Amino acid sequence: MGNQNEITESTDLFNDDGSLFQRGWAKKPILKYNKDKIGKGWSRIKEWDHFSVLNKDFGFQLTIGDIGYLTQMSYVWLDFKEKKRDGKSLMKFFTKSKLLPLNSLEDSEIEFPTKKFKATISREKNTRVLTIDDPTFQDKGLKGKIVLQDDPKADNTVVVTGYKEDPRLFYYNHKINYMPAKGSLTIGDKSYSFEPGTSYALMDWGRGIWPYKTHWLWGSACGLVDGVPVAFNIGYGFGDLSTHTENIIFYDGKAHKFDEVEFHHEDRDPAKPWKFTSNDNRFNMTLDPIIPHRDKLNFGLIYLNSSLLHGLYSGEVVLDNGEKLKIENMLGHAEDIYWRW
Repeated sequence: MGNQNEITESTDLFNDDGSLFQRGWAKKPILKYNKDKIGKGWSRIKEWDHFSVLNKDFGFQLTIGDIGYLTQMSYVWLDFKEKKRDGKSLMKFFTKSKLLPLNSLEDSEIEFPTKKFKATISREKNTRVLTIDDPTFQDKGLKGKIVLQDDPKADNTVVVTGYKEDPRLFYYNHKINYMPAKGSLTIGDKSYSFEPGTSYALMDWGRGIWPYKTHWLWGSACGLVDGVPVAFNIGYGFGDLSTHTENIIFYDGKAHKFDEVEFHHEDRDPAKPWKFTSNDNRFNMTLDPIIPHRDKLNFGLIYLNSSLLHGLYSGEVVLDNGEKLKIENMLGHAEDIYWRW
């Protein structure tokens, strides 16, 4: 296994010169994002909060991403029975990296600064709450509230990644890969309810400054295996990964760290199954697509080429003690994304 430096001491994220104080992975976001010491100006800072709530029939995602000169606010509705996705995305310019909280564990509320639809992301005690109200969605309207249970005792995915080319480049990321969800959304006169035994949420909280050209691969899934909560996080692609990877299996709230994972896909095609293997043979999985999605944007300065699929993972994972877990049809996603931004 490669070097997996686990961060266990709580410190500031940055030194006075904007370089990282520590690099590695952690089970909780114990580093303080002391943004006053960040190494570059607001036009280079990338910050986002992303939430995805899924069950076998439908899903909902809410994202706010602030890249200094531009903030994108979006939501996605996923219908797994009809195999369709829909949603809305809006942009607001020159937000100057001031919208999102510095801490992913403190109580906070973010309201989307848009007139087209109203949405909020908030943290209250050990819950995270998503609300949406868009009267124009599909000419029927979309409205609802979903409450996610964030267990303070459970391990999470946290990485502090540096870059070889510039010590002031960094990526600080906190993911919660398993949160039972309760709530409902209404589209027109039809109601869709999320129940904790079958509906689970994912949080992706990211803060960073990185090179203009970026490529990353990421996947996540969760569910119950023989009544026990199981989740995993897999990914690689950018930054200096000599100190750690973000590959973790969660079994009953405890992190089981493994080394490197590789995504195998044909021309990044999200309509075909993707396969995943690890160098330590602890992760062997296939993701069969339900909703494949490709996205391309080219505004010159901003370029995106993304390949994304939601589907069902099946295969085998190995815990730290050598125990093998068989996974069958666990709902999740994977993505392969190129950015210039």
